[in-house]
Amino acid sequence: MSVGFEAWAALAGDSPTSRTEWAAVVAAWSEPHRRYHDLAHLAAVLGIIEQLAGDAADPDAVKLAAWYHDVVYDPTRSDNEAVSADRARAGLRGLVPDERIAEVERLVLLTAGHAVEDGDTNGAVLCDADLAVLASPPEAYAAYASAVREEYGHVPDDAFTAGRIAVLEQLLALPRLYRLPAVADTWEPRARANMAAELSLLRSRAASGPATPPPAGG
Repeated sequence: MSVGFEAWAALAGDSPTSRTEWAAVVAAWSEPHRRYHDLAHLAAVLGIIEQLAGDAADPDAVKLAAWYHDVVYDPTRSDNEAVSADRARAGLRGLVPDERIAEVERLVLLTAGHAVEDGDTNGAVLCDADLAVLASPPEAYAAYASAVREEYGHVPDDAFTAGRIAVLEQLLALPRLYRLPAVADTWEPRARANMAAELSLLRSRAASGPATPPPAGG
């Protein structure tokens, strides 16, 4: 799906303020240190949300949350989702109703752990779309994992390995990765197989000794 202004304006209107905010959001997603959490990821998430939108109670809130869910992405900090939610609240003020802003904030925060409660259709659509990459064919999954490693190029291998193991274990511990029937039966086994394979490889690398884990992507 396009990340052009027309797609944004369908959600936030066409005004000077909206155009300025869209440009700022796109610039944030275009930062040079991003290798996976970039405009291509945003477009992919928006495209999947478009396909799944019929399951959401408020599709526009879900789409806006996608625009903001990684708008702040600094691999040196662990509160990116919280800061992204704050950025959404500030950026959308005056562009969409307050109730929708509150829902966008909630949804952005939900992407920190992807633990969706039963009945949360908006959260299910956003999180299923955000985690869709985990169910990619093995070659595409490997490219995703490699891109995340590049984003953490400043982190030594042993520390990154420990942090990445923690992230994968957290995801695998979720009762369900995907909530929507339209995708769950197909995506769940593929995603778990991909992550299990990566986890096995990382654990073999970590066998030489423990390391203190930093945040390591998601």
